[in-house]
Amino acid sequence: MYNVVRRMLLAMARNPRMQERIVAFPPSRRVARRFVAGETLDDAIAVIRALNQRGMKATLDHLGENVLTVEDAREAADAYLEALDAIHQEGLQSGVSVKLTHLGLDLGDEVAYENVRRIVAKAADVGRFVRIDMESSAYVDRTLTLYRRLRRDFDRVGAVVQAYLHRTPEDVRQLIDEGIADLRLVKGAYDEPPNIALHDRQRIREAMFALLRQMWAPEARAKGSVAAVASHDEAVIRYACTLAARLGVTQEDFEFQFLYGVRRDRAESLVAEGYRMRIYVPFGSQWYPYFMRRLAERPANLFFFLRALVSG
Repeated sequence: MYNVVRRMLLAMARNPRMQERIVAFPPSRRVARRFVAGETLDDAIAVIRALNQRGMKATLDHLGENVLTVEDAREAADAYLEALDAIHQEGLQSGVSVKLTHLGLDLGDEVAYENVRRIVAKAADVGRFVRIDMESSAYVDRTLTLYRRLRRDFDRVGAVVQAYLHRTPEDVRQLIDEGIADLRLVKGAYDEPPNIALHDRQRIREAMFALLRQMWAPEARAKGSVAAVASHDEAVIRYACTLAARLGVTQEDFEFQFLYGVRRDRAESLVAEGYRMRIYVPFGSQWYPYFMRRLAERPANLFFFLRALVSG
């Protein structure tokens, strides 16, 4: 049942007609604010400031993907430059996360590379980190190719790998061998066929465990392997804490990463235990696809949405 509902919600995320209806429905916008900081940069900056005051760092995502024109891609990059200036001027503890299709990947690798390089160069100037988000499996090779190009000139940039993809352990092995495995580990949020990705929730969880063991192996850490554990799954969190202690990975050597609006109490308890916590803070008017993927990830999110609609 879970997989049926998940596939339905992910299909809705790609449906323009459904997007028009849900975005135009006022209660939807209100409920989306649980997971999205707001539609303006000022909204996002205020959220990051509050997170910093509670001992949490942030990574800022200007929502958008699959732009249709070069001009839109450049405008997306410009918005990130503005965001980095604001983060720096406010003295906030935050980097940024980017999606390459938002920066023009569908229009060509060079379009995306030109725009993401502008962002990474700006981030280097102001001492901030850039995380390149991973999108559907169709983009993995091109995303990792551009990541490798960026790492030739910049250190403060990392990528994301998805545990449910069958290919991920080999991708991670290669990145470790190349000395550029600065990675956020996620389960994966796109609708992929069984020949490409795992579908069973327990098997995906076990794939996360295996990736942690791979990235925290002594020989991997000697080559600079760094893992950010991006999961709200309590089993994954407990496993990461236990494995880190067993392998001598200190609380300063890694961080947990949560999505804004999800498991807030648990995020605060991990900070209280001395762990580093970074919150993924999305903002912008293009919130619909992101919001639908959050509903698809956890049944509790969908039930929260439906209750809010009924009460609203």
